[in-house]
Amino acid sequence: MARQAADVIDEQDYVRVISHNDADGLTSAGIICRALMKKGIRFHTTIVPRLDETVVDTVIESAGEDDLVLFCDMGSGQSDMISRISQDIVVLDHHVPVGESPAKVLVNPHLVGIDGAMHLSASGTTYLVAKALDESNVELAGLAIAGAVGDKQLMDTVNGTILEEAEEAGVISTRKGLKIGDGDIADVLEYTPEPYLDITGDREKIEDFLDILDLKGSISELSAEELKKLTSAIALKLAKKASPEAIDASIGDVYHLDREIVNNVYDMVAILNTCGRMEKAGMALSICMHDREHLEEAKEMAIEYQRSIVENINKALDELQIGNNIGYLITQDMESTGMVASTMVRFINPDMPFIAVNQVDELVKVSARGTRALVAKGLDLAFALREASAEVGGQGGGHNVASGASIPPGTAEEFISKVDEIVGSQLESGED
Repeated sequence: MARQAADVIDEQDYVRVISHNDADGLTSAGIICRALMKKGIRFHTTIVPRLDETVVDTVIESAGEDDLVLFCDMGSGQSDMISRISQDIVVLDHHVPVGESPAKVLVNPHLVGIDGAMHLSASGTTYLVAKALDESNVELAGLAIAGAVGDKQLMDTVNGTILEEAEEAGVISTRKGLKIGDGDIADVLEYTPEPYLDITGDREKIEDFLDILDLKGSISELSAEELKKLTSAIALKLAKKASPEAIDASIGDVYHLDREIVNNVYDMVAILNTCGRMEKAGMALSICMHDREHLEEAKEMAIEYQRSIVENINKALDELQIGNNIGYLITQDMESTGMVASTMVRFINPDMPFIAVNQVDELVKVSARGTRALVAKGLDLAFALREASAEVGGQGGGHNVASGASIPPGTAEEFISKVDEIVGSQLESGED
């Protein structure tokens, strides 16, 4: 599939690129744009928060008759919607395909039995196509790994192969440690939402914690012994409540992107996610394209955005509700509900998936997160949200472990009740 997509792309004079606004979508866009530039193929890129009819209308209005329309990190689950586009379409995605795709080429891990939620991101899929275009595009593997980290994927199977290629090519270097960004230890522990600890956001508790450990300074400048001491202390904190996969996601291999202008992969992911959320996708894409002009501004934005996430998590803890089979939150005007939901299920209550329902003006958005352990028991949040949202006049979908939806105002309680019921059926069936 990757070879077929590369052959189609290689024939083009102009490509209309549409991609998602999270870290995986932005790195996907960065990969394909850099690959197109190397080939001398002109392109126009648009970054969007979701693929809906408005996006399709924009493509129809802006794409030339002979242009190729290329979707990254979207398009597999919206076959009917994108069928309105008359131009040739290529979809590079990792979400579960729904319906018969109108794409000339659909590159998707699910079509060959690979779980796109766990083992290959959209950026990884796009990287395989870029590498099929030109072997030297192995230099883009750092972006593929950043996208996979952003989607909290496992570094095995295909992701593991990409990582191995990247290490052999000198694109990525790996060391053991704490999976967080770089900076002053106290500052980073204060504003970093993952791992979420009992001291996160509380400067006094953080300073007491570091005093006991006799640690200070920048994380990257800690000696091996000091880093081990910090990591062990945090592991003990996590062991009290966090899920096993949250501990794995917090401690272990730290990837350094040696060919990108942001080296620490967790800093890169935070910057890209922040830019996407703050409607600064052009800034994020420019960083993926090695433009340093707005890098410092983006770093500062990311830190402030992470601080706001920590505040929202603390607020959500006060509003947390427990159903029969799910934890949930119904709120208004809350930023970063996806991160809130992720934190809740990974670090606070890993026994149940978490659903965050957030109303902003007349739009009600839903973020749902589970764990791999819950998926192994039968959880499929993509199905649950698709079915429950349709029943209240909305739409939803995504992955079995992480999904989203939009629903009409006034339907939150009914929606939550339906999700609770569906999840209960899934987990009950999984036990049989």
